[in-house]
Amino acid sequence: MPLDFTKHFVAMSMEFKLRNNIGCSWRVTVKLMNGRMALDQGWATYAAVHQIKIGYMVAFKLLTPDTLKVIIFDDDGIEVVNKCGKHDEAFAARD
Repeated sequence: MPLDFTKHFVAMSMEFKLRNNIGCSWRVTVKLMNGRMALDQGWATYAAVHQIKIGYMVAFKLLTPDTLKVIIFDDDGIEVVNKCGKHDEAFAARD
């Protein structure tokens, strides 16, 4: 996300919980890269586990200062509904 966008955050966290459409959470870190904030540790695993493919659109909505709702649409524009499955426990968020 562009740094100008981050001025809308009350405080910029270096870690976010990604919450999907059925309430499961996943922890990712963010880092500064080329003048933008980018999702870092945990994102590649999240994308693989949730089978995000080229052509899919991923929308983020800020729920709290450290939680983003993630909505995934496939290449036909249909929302993807994922189950909370087994994944890398190191990045699973605990509520």
